[in-house]
Amino acid sequence: MKNFLQKFSGAGASPPARASWKAIVLAWAGGVTAIAVVAFSAQTTGMPLMLGSFGATCVLVFGYPDVPFSQPRNIFFGHTLASLIGLSFLWLFGPVWWAMGFAAGTTIAAMMLTRTVHPPAGSNPIIVFLTQPTWNFLFYPTALGSVLIILIALVYNNSVRKEQYPRYW
Repeated sequence: MKNFLQKFSGAGASPPARASWKAIVLAWAGGVTAIAVVAFSAQTTGMPLMLGSFGATCVLVFGYPDVPFSQPRNIFFGHTLASLIGLSFLWLFGPVWWAMGFAAGTTIAAMMLTRTVHPPAGSNPIIVFLTQPTWNFLFYPTALGSVLIILIALVYNNSVRKEQYPRYW
């Protein structure tokens, strides 16, 4: 038990270095742009295109665009798969606590299995259970909102950075 509790003290590693001011400002501007465009699109079309987990997607895609979690396939398929699983569990079992747990766990496993892990999408089944939307939720906000963020990330990241985005499809 003592060894187990000693693990709580950490491994002694230093926290990562702070990002440069330029990287911080560019990530801020990318997040502002993406969320504003998606929100504006939702307002003008009358379609619900905003998903709470999209804010966390912007943290990754504009703050850390080179990591695997930030790649377009991970964003699109991670969000879509997570919402599909959430909707399926909600439809099959109803809004019960244990089904929400199974939906979240199944989402994690499915994203790992398909190599489309996108951590913000892990909240989609929970959002589904809390809001109990129709099957249209899979298309908007999930799929269409993801595509909008990816398109903005492609234009924005390739405009302001020297590095190419995405790393892979």
